[in-house]
Amino acid sequence: MNDLDGRTRIRHWIVGLQGEGRGKALLAIASSSFLLIGVQMIYPVLLPELRSTYGLGLGTAGLLLSVLWLANAAGQVPGGVLADRIGEGRTLVVSTVLSALAVVFIATVESVVALFALTTLLGLGIALFGVARYTILEDLFPERVGTTVGIVLAAADAGQALLPPLAGILAAVVFWQLGFVYTLPLFALVAVALWAYVPASTSTGSDDGHRTFSRENGRHISRNLRQRPILYGSGAFIVYVTIWITFTGFYPTYLIEIKGLSPTAAGVLFGSFFAVGVAIKPLSGIAYDRFGIRLTILVIAGISGVSLLTLPLVEGIAPLALITVCIAPILGGGTITQSHLIEFLASDIKGTGLGIIRTGGMTVAALSPAVFGAFADRGLFDEVFLSLAVFAGVMILCVLRIPSA
Repeated sequence: MNDLDGRTRIRHWIVGLQGEGRGKALLAIASSSFLLIGVQMIYPVLLPELRSTYGLGLGTAGLLLSVLWLANAAGQVPGGVLADRIGEGRTLVVSTVLSALAVVFIATVESVVALFALTTLLGLGIALFGVARYTILEDLFPERVGTTVGIVLAAADAGQALLPPLAGILAAVVFWQLGFVYTLPLFALVAVALWAYVPASTSTGSDDGHRTFSRENGRHISRNLRQRPILYGSGAFIVYVTIWITFTGFYPTYLIEIKGLSPTAAGVLFGSFFAVGVAIKPLSGIAYDRFGIRLTILVIAGISGVSLLTLPLVEGIAPLALITVCIAPILGGGTITQSHLIEFLASDIKGTGLGIIRTGGMTVAALSPAVFGAFADRGLFDEVFLSLAVFAGVMILCVLRIPSA
């Protein structure tokens, strides 16, 4: 009887994800997450080649990553507003096409100035996708927000596990530009899938409400964002993004320059970090749906924080592989904090509100590569990762301040 009940629950869970054509929409959104976030993570893997080609120091390379993330941050509010105004599905298509154009031009430029400008364009293109994927999931799957967000973010980690290592191999064997260009056929497929299967708009607000700009609307958004669950949830999100951007931006370079690994081995370990996230993110979403934000963040940030403290002491590829896997649970922080935020934001300003939070958080976090790159240039590379362990502790403190449900 218990086995039958278990099978029935699983069957209902699957039907809940697939019913009324929503399964194809979820697959298309997950595929876009796989591609766009995977392409974004090609940058850290190709950073040694970019440094060599353009003569960049670690500080300037860190600034390039900061530009990518600052552009990503700056585009979150416009992305949220577009999702509210023209529709989530349309916004996802625009994001995919704009990002593809940026990739084409990045592979053809020869100057540092042009590289920075096109990196900005790529960040803006990816940013438009950031908010719409969350709000459309809340509209399509209101009873399974954490689970579906976890699935889409797991797809992102699959992209980050597969696309950057392949880019590194192509860059080493052929030339670094191919590490970007090979993704273009995937962009075409994803754009078609989004257009065909994702509803153009799922927003339910009225045209004279959240879709117009007014002082009263601004006060409404401000009141909503000042709620204690959103304030501390936003704090946890900001800390998470700071850890994520800094770690992913410098880990391959750290493994090569400090731990003595080859670029290929560093790329494989970097990919394994995201491969673990493929499992971590859906599990984090399911745990969030069942246990809430406090317990789930306490577990994942605690494990990852201790592992970051240990990282500078570890040598050898096998121990480094193990510690990489133990740091990876922090990837669940994005699933948990953003699921929490979209549940507490008012439905009529969900896209705009989440866009504001993501812009503010990512702007703060985007400064970290430039700051920590400067520290690394001064021989303090180990201390960069030790500081991330402290940030994991701050993340725990933020969620403990969120009132219990």
